Amino acid sequence: MKSIGAVIVTWNSEQDIAECIAAAKKAGVAETIVVDNGSKDRTREIVAAINGVKLLYFPENLGFAGGVNRGVAALSTDYALILNPDCLVQTGLDAMAEAAQGGAAGGMLLGASGELQTGFAVRRLPTPSTLIFEVLGLNRLFPGNRVNQRYRCVDFDASQAQEVEQPPGAFLMVRKDIFKKLNGMDEGFWPVWFEDVDFCLRLREAGHRIVYCPAAKARHRGGGSIEKILWPFKELAWYGSLLRYSTQHFGWLSRRLVCLAVAAASVPRALTGIIYRRQGVRALGVYADIFCLAWVSLVL
Repeated sequence: MKSIGAVIVTWNSEQDIAECIAAAKKAGVAETIVVDNGSKDRTREIVAAINGVKLLYFPENLGFAGGVNRGVAALSTDYALILNPDCLVQTGLDAMAEAAQGGAAGGMLLGASGELQTGFAVRRLPTPSTLIFEVLGLNRLFPGNRVNQRYRCVDFDASQAQEVEQPPGAFLMVRKDIFKKLNGMDEGFWPVWFEDVDFCLRLREAGHRIVYCPAAKARHRGGGSIEKILWPFKELAWYGSLLRYSTQHFGWLSRRLVCLAVAAASVPRALTGIIYRRQGVRALGVYADIFCLAWVSLVL
């Protein structure tokens, strides 16, 4: 077993954290660090009662990227396994570390019934077209379109080890020295979304490899902490991170087209929020803020 440490970032994760830690230990991690972003439930109390786990507590919410960065910096191992609290490692960490020698590796993510989480376990890096289709709702209305199928890797053979573009941060192994050289994850993606996408892109641009390792398996419930984020803030955070990613990584025209798509989508989504979510004036306020975010990104 290679020198592998687990980093688990928590935010109100009392339902999942004990089982997550137990599974990681059983799979063979040498060190476990839990970074708590100001949980209001019993998360810290549960972690503190588990022997051999280091707890880093931050009363302010550092976001997922901030938590990961603090956790990886505190590890003494050569490899860091970034793990969501609702992710239960089953097997294959040594093989995953071997695969991550070139930079990073992802594994096979399985749902509660043991099915592959197709469309999430591995994705291609988003293009401007991908994000335009996402914000305009085209991928949801017409999931069989080529842009969506390419992005979500519907042609992916999950039984074969291969180089990939973007495994999720829910179950991601990285070489600690390379993570440090890249200055970790960008904490500007706050509190969550697109920080792992940005990291994978920067890692590949730096000449490193990301490999999918089917021998490494984990069960992933999904949405553990995300479910607890209130809808208005969730919308603002997702669109804000998407716009940040577009601004940083797309060309002049492409990023402006994404911004225009976000602005255009704000009107029908506000109506949806009023009618279907029954958010009333609150929905107007949320999407007015999102429109302003898009406009600011457009004129930068």
